[in-house]
Amino acid sequence: MANCSVSIIGVPTDSNSSFLRGPASAPEYIRRQLFSEMGNLATESGLEIGEDIDVKDLGDLPLLEQPADDEVIESAIVEALTSKNAPLCLGGDHSITFPILRGVSKAVGPVDILHFDAHPDLYDEYDGNRRSHACPFARIMEQGLARRLVQVGIRTLNVHQREQARKFGVEIIDMAEFTVDRIPALEGPLYVSFDLDALDPAFAPGVSHLEPGGLSVRDALRVLASQTAQVVAADVVELNPHRDINGMTATVAAKISKELIGMMAR
Repeated sequence: MANCSVSIIGVPTDSNSSFLRGPASAPEYIRRQLFSEMGNLATESGLEIGEDIDVKDLGDLPLLEQPADDEVIESAIVEALTSKNAPLCLGGDHSITFPILRGVSKAVGPVDILHFDAHPDLYDEYDGNRRSHACPFARIMEQGLARRLVQVGIRTLNVHQREQARKFGVEIIDMAEFTVDRIPALEGPLYVSFDLDALDPAFAPGVSHLEPGGLSVRDALRVLASQTAQVVAADVVELNPHRDINGMTATVAAKISKELIGMMAR
């Protein structure tokens, strides 16, 4: 009998992408792999979706590529959390994390954040857009939505973003010195944001911004397994199906999603 509820919410927008469009179409590709007959729904923790974990797929939010979309996203997160459903959001580009966390903050207060990415996404603005997918963590930290932000997999840290990290007290574990032992144990409530380009392109070629030298899938799973705090919400973002090869990245996104669901159920 399921003892925990998780809501899957598709957030199909790439209106704030800076290079290529495509992530808006990703939620359905991830769902297709997550529920594919290719595998089963057991997580590595032993908990099974449908047996130990009640997963409700709420479909995709009706987004229109306008500022009002942020309110739609925020409201959906508040509704899920107040209904005792932990939301797993399938993006979409990384700009969605800001309105998601505004909703999380309204429902549960500030959180610790574990952020997987090749990029720190701390620009004050990018190409004149303060809501760019290159900026969400600057907006998050400005508004006090996070008590602590730990970033894993970073390998594109320039001078501006280094200054931003210092300004906001961001803890960066870059790939040059990555080991699982360097990841701190974060406190709950915990939010996990997983940009698929944190992974090396050998494992996840279906992203807009390919950045060699990244995490393996097993590296990422070990980092997730190192955390014991309650995960109240999470996102998986930046799959670009137009760039994927044989569904490789969608399959990896589904694996990460399944393990995040397992973490939410602990």
